Amino acid sequence: MRRIISILTATLVAGLGFVAFAQGPRGMRNYDPKTEITVKGTIEDVQEQTSKNGNMGTHLMLKTDSGTLPVHVGPSAYIAKKQFSFAKGDVVEILGSKVSMAGEETLLAREITKAGKTLVLRNAQGIPEWAGAGPQK
Repeated sequence: MRRIISILTATLVAGLGFVAFAQGPRGMRNYDPKTEITVKGTIEDVQEQTSKNGNMGTHLMLKTDSGTLPVHVGPSAYIAKKQFSFAKGDVVEILGSKVSMAGEETLLAREITKAGKTLVLRNAQGIPEWAGAGPQK
């Protein structure tokens, strides 16, 4: 009986590991390098939002020539650690993946350039630079 329980436990653990691996690194689920665009605009609003896991994330409302675009930047703690900040009126250039989230066109930022400085948030595959860094509170 113990052997059967051990085998079932090992199978369950291996299965869960495969599911986690198949989903990819955390934070990459929606990022699609095939939908990358570069936009320029002026920040209309900076929002701090709490995620489901309790981490604070930074979001921007970016005014572009073609309208206003919501931008998901990343964990607020990561941005602060990189000594970067955003304010209403800042002019920025953002490279990111344009995706639909909750029925709304949204940009998941990979790189943001402001006043000649670039904040790198993700690599070319969309994997967050903060991945594996633990909670970002």
